Amino acid sequence: MPNDTPVTLAAVIGAHGVAGEVRLKVFADDLKPFKAFNNGALTLTSLRPTPQGAIARFAEIADRNAAEALRGTELTVPRSALPPLVDGEYYHADLIGLPAVSDVGEPLGRVVLVENFGAGDVIEIERTDGKRFMVPMRPEAVPEWNAERLVVAAAFASA
Repeated sequence: MPNDTPVTLAAVIGAHGVAGEVRLKVFADDLKPFKAFNNGALTLTSLRPTPQGAIARFAEIADRNAAEALRGTELTVPRSALPPLVDGEYYHADLIGLPAVSDVGEPLGRVVLVENFGAGDVIEIERTDGKRFMVPMRPEAVPEWNAERLVVAAAFASA
């Protein structure tokens, strides 16, 4: 993935209170290292984690009406702003769009979604006929991935 590609870290799901704070659905482990979002259009001034996500204040949002107008806005940063990864780690954004092949070389389709239902990440792959199947992102199911492709063990690819 190119370093300037925007990566979504959170989304505004509504206003909070009357002073311009917003409720966020957070997709990252931690938003605190980031101060500017959406190419500098939003400057984070405060952030409070909640069980459902976070409450944030942005310098550019002065009241509830402005906060409500942000509902549905994705908060993005350039890929280059993300911390470096160690071996075995990945960003969901890096997997989306990768071609998927079986470990015997059979083309399977493309990664279209990465979900986490609590027990670990699950990769959703769309075949060329539009049908989709899911694979757990565990070494026995996905023994290898890189910037060019994602390899799925044949036993998991027959879904």
